[in-house]
Amino acid sequence: MLENVQVIQEKGQNKFAVIDFEEFVLVKELLSNAEKLEDYLDYLHIQTVKKQDKSPRHSFDDVVAALNLNV
Repeated sequence: MLENVQVIQEKGQNKFAVIDFEEFVLVKELLSNAEKLEDYLDYLHIQTVKKQDKSPRHSFDDVVAALNLNV
């Protein structure tokens, strides 16, 4: 989201940002719906944690097999 932004400057200072209309609608929807905004912020947090945490990941199926569970 917001990967293609045109910045308009005035007197050397960033003044406006122009974004694709579809992205504008999405941002407006996120900001007007607390639940959607919270979900999106949670998603961003999870992505940040995943990038920082380099420990190995295990799939659900691998864990079930390793623990000999019948699911």
